[in-house]
Amino acid sequence: MTTLVLDAQALYGELLRGVQQLRGPESHLVGITSGGAWLAERLHSDLRLPGSAGVISSVMHRDDFAKRGLSGAGQQTQLDFDVNESHIILLDDVLYTGRTIRAVLNELFDYGRPASVKLAVLVDRGGRELPVQADYAAARVALPAHQSLALARDERGKFSFKVEEA
Repeated sequence: MTTLVLDAQALYGELLRGVQQLRGPESHLVGITSGGAWLAERLHSDLRLPGSAGVISSVMHRDDFAKRGLSGAGQQTQLDFDVNESHIILLDDVLYTGRTIRAVLNELFDYGRPASVKLAVLVDRGGRELPVQADYAAARVALPAHQSLALARDERGKFSFKVEEA
């Protein structure tokens, strides 16, 4: 059995460089709860941007809402800017099937019509079920469908990954 070892802190450094390339002067960082929100918060701070990073939840627009309900609904959408005509960099920890991104885009359009949306992720693990692609991925890895990969954050803000059996 092969053990996957990913250095989340090192990948964060790669993500920071990628977001700097994607970012324009009027871009807003928006993180998907929860791992993407952690990334957006830290990126916002490290890039010394004014205000705060946005947070967006996929809960209300998921296609499996009937099955999952409000699980994972700890953090709700908070966008402290006018979404209309905004340039948004959407951040997530792991891109897999594309279903979370679809749900988040639906949620985002409930708030207005952005000029552009770019997607930056820490890890793209393939396995797409929808035609969604990241504009920037710090790493690409392959995992079996029975495993999940999630970002964790300790009390000091240090990132790590958890691989779990689904």
